[in-house]
Amino acid sequence: MTIFSPVRESDITRAIASSFMEMFSEYARSDVVVVGAGPAGLMAARELARNGVRVLVIEQNNYLGGGFWIGGYLMNPVTFRAPAQEILDELGVPYRKYVEGLYVAHGPHACSKLIASACDAGVRFLNLTKLDDVVVRDNAVRGVVVNWTPVEGLPRQITCVDPVALEARIVIDASGHDAVAVKKLEARGMVKVRGMGAMWVERSEDAVVEYTGVVYPGLIVAGMAVVETYGLPRMGPTFGAMLLSGRRAAEIALEELKKLEAEAV
Repeated sequence: MTIFSPVRESDITRAIASSFMEMFSEYARSDVVVVGAGPAGLMAARELARNGVRVLVIEQNNYLGGGFWIGGYLMNPVTFRAPAQEILDELGVPYRKYVEGLYVAHGPHACSKLIASACDAGVRFLNLTKLDDVVVRDNAVRGVVVNWTPVEGLPRQITCVDPVALEARIVIDASGHDAVAVKKLEARGMVKVRGMGAMWVERSEDAVVEYTGVVYPGLIVAGMAVVETYGLPRMGPTFGAMLLSGRRAAEIALEELKKLEAEAV
C-alpha cells in the first residue's frame, strides 16, 4: 500500500538547497543580526520581528536555545524571578510558584515555546554558523563576518575556507559568556571587556537589564554578554534577566533603527 506521494531523491536535495540559498541570499543584508540563539537572543529577535524588522540569528551550534534547555547541573527545571513570569504567560509556558517571587518551569517546554514564537514572528536562523569578525564602516558596526562552525575543527594544513560577510544596520551580541562580537572590537582596542564577576543573583539580574544597551555604535549587548562586558556578577541558572534583557535589547535596537532612518532622510 502506498502512503506517501512519489518524490525523487534529487527533488528532496533541490528543495533543501534552493530553499536555503533563497533565504541566505535574502538575508545577506538584514536590519538586525543577532549573534547567539540563547534566551536573550531569541527574545530580542522575536520582539524585533514582531515589529516588522528583518532579523537574522546566527548560532554556532546545530541547535537553538543555548543553556535554556536545562536549568543547571544537568537538571531540566528552569527558574524565573518576578516579574519575568509575565513573559512566560505571553509565550504560553506553564509554570508554578516555588516561593514568593520565584517560579519554576520545565526547561524544554519553555525553550521550545520561545523558539516557536520567534519562528512564528518571522525570525530566520543560520545554525552551525560561527562569528569570525564584525563589519565596521564609518566607526560603526554594520554587519558580521561568519563561517561554518565545522571549519574551525579542520586542520589548517589542508583547508583555507574564507568567511563571508552579512550586512546589518544593527548587530546584537547575545553570545553569552563568550561575548564574541564585543571581544572582536576589544582585540582592536575599540572597547574594553572587564570579564564576569562572581555570583550574586539579586544584584546580577537587575544589572544585566540595566546595562543592556549600545556598547559601540551599531553594536548592542544583551544577556550574559552584558555580564562579561561590564564585569557584572553572574546569576547562575535563573533566566528572567535573559528574557528581559532580550526584550530591552530589541527596544533599544528599534530606537537605533529610527535614528538611522532619520539620518538617511
